[in-house]
Amino acid sequence: MIKKNSYSPWKPHPNILEINTWIWLKELSAHYEKEISLDTLPEEIFEDYLAKFDAVWLMGIWERSPSSKKIAQDHLGLQKEFHEALEDFESKDIIGSPYAVYYYHVDSRLGGTNALEVFRQYLQMHDIKLILDYVPNHVSRDHLWTLETEDIFIKGTEEELQAYPNDYFKAFDKILAHGKDPNFPAWTDTVQIDAFSEIAREKAKNTIMLIAELCDGIRCDMAMLMNNEVFKRTWGEKAGAAPKKEFWDVIIPPVKERFPEFKFIGEVYWDMEWDMMQQGFDYCYDKRLYDRITDFNIAGIREHLKADFNFQKKLVRFLENHDEPRIASIMNPSQSRVAALLILTLPGMGLIHEGQMKGYRISIPVQLKRRIEESVNEELRSYYHLLLQTVKQNQIKKGKWELCTEEEQSSVIAYHWWSKETEGEFLIVVNMTDQHLKTNVKIPNLQIDSFNIKFEDQLNNDTSRYITDLIKKVGLLVELEAWEGKIYQISELAQISVQKTQ
Repeated sequence: MIKKNSYSPWKPHPNILEINTWIWLKELSAHYEKEISLDTLPEEIFEDYLAKFDAVWLMGIWERSPSSKKIAQDHLGLQKEFHEALEDFESKDIIGSPYAVYYYHVDSRLGGTNALEVFRQYLQMHDIKLILDYVPNHVSRDHLWTLETEDIFIKGTEEELQAYPNDYFKAFDKILAHGKDPNFPAWTDTVQIDAFSEIAREKAKNTIMLIAELCDGIRCDMAMLMNNEVFKRTWGEKAGAAPKKEFWDVIIPPVKERFPEFKFIGEVYWDMEWDMMQQGFDYCYDKRLYDRITDFNIAGIREHLKADFNFQKKLVRFLENHDEPRIASIMNPSQSRVAALLILTLPGMGLIHEGQMKGYRISIPVQLKRRIEESVNEELRSYYHLLLQTVKQNQIKKGKWELCTEEEQSSVIAYHWWSKETEGEFLIVVNMTDQHLKTNVKIPNLQIDSFNIKFEDQLNNDTSRYITDLIKKVGLLVELEAWEGKIYQISELAQISVQKTQ
């Protein structure tokens, strides 16, 4: 029997996979030469691919807006992006934006709600959680809510419509505002929800309650736009007086009360991660780390990792997602490998974008249903599979964590995990430079007390043996080639008794 919801706890510091659902199913259908939907996926997809992750984020499963599709077909800026992504682009490749939600129902062309429930059942069999989208700031401009008379949207005037035709539109007898980020042009296929409206807040809560029946967590698009201060700054007098409570303070507690293990994952920028965590978010995007990794700012990365563990464990570490460029387009394979080791072994949630492991270089606009065929970097894919398998099987990200100390001026990034529950202990060392590095790494809370200690490199099957007291005094001498990272499992070295023969 399919379980509507599961109360089993999430694993700490999960690694997740973002999948562009529409394109993924289309390509699987071509590969298997038959129609594949969410409920007809071959078992090998779960066993050989998805099972390497702790959770899967199905991006873009909700019903798409006809209006959004039409706008994308006529939008000159988007047309340029489409042609850059697809040399043989045709208008029929457009399906509309997944972030101009028409209806929070699983699109029938993906198999519908029943197919999603079957998919989730298979995930549960492999102990994998399911994440779906939620867009709090806006819905599609042709959403059914626009037919209602309740004050759930930001309104405009005839004068504003004439003066700012890209910011407002006419919906029957009402003039409504398009959804907006204060730093960018309005999203013309959307309508802006009034974050201060009690009715809008109630609708948001009820919508999430329904979504929570289908999954284990939601990724909330541009979550900080609903913050009282941000919303007031974006909409000024149109927003009216801010309520005493924050939007998320009203939404999250009742959902958590009903679904205790349900997770809220926020796409958050502008250094507002801590604020959103205080409002109930379990995880928030770590854009600062992303920027420092892609800038090769080693000192900045190490400084960032000095933050309190209780903050770090709630960050989403990533190298790419559907909003950012493909990492293979800005880093070579050696660079991206060591960066992947970093984000998949740090505290918090590690996010991998479907296609990242294959070394894909072309970003696909979310409005399209297919992508150009790219060559697969088999060496990179093998490395990712080994890395993910190593992290998951050894339960590396479990227990306590600390940043290690290195010699002054060293560019090595090193940190230490240990768990009394699993009796596992690991040292991760990373060289994100083009230089050979050699340094002593001190491990403040080394757990081993035996006379001898061994460090086994889990990625290269290499073992080194040392006297424990020496490691505690001077540290582990680490040598790393350019763009190299290692995962050492630390354990006691059994004493070998040698008997003399006569």
